[in-house]
Amino acid sequence: MLCSDWEGDRCIVAEVYDPKKSTQPSQDWAGLRELDEALAENRLTEYRIKKAWADPINRIVTIAVCLILAVYVGYVMLADFIL
Repeated sequence: MLCSDWEGDRCIVAEVYDPKKSTQPSQDWAGLRELDEALAENRLTEYRIKKAWADPINRIVTIAVCLILAVYVGYVMLADFIL
């Protein structure tokens, strides 16, 4: 036991948490850790996307690549389904 605070000349005692003595079943917080990492990575990805979109050359390249992909998908759909 540790003395967490003093009240006058008396020590207020706080018990140290011991997982071996816990009456509740053990819980693994891996899901929350995974969520935390995903949020952190998403913030970095969002920052990179915003930074790339702010650059005029990157913006032109992004639009050109999207247009090329859209034309290709349109061509494939036209060739497969209509012709």
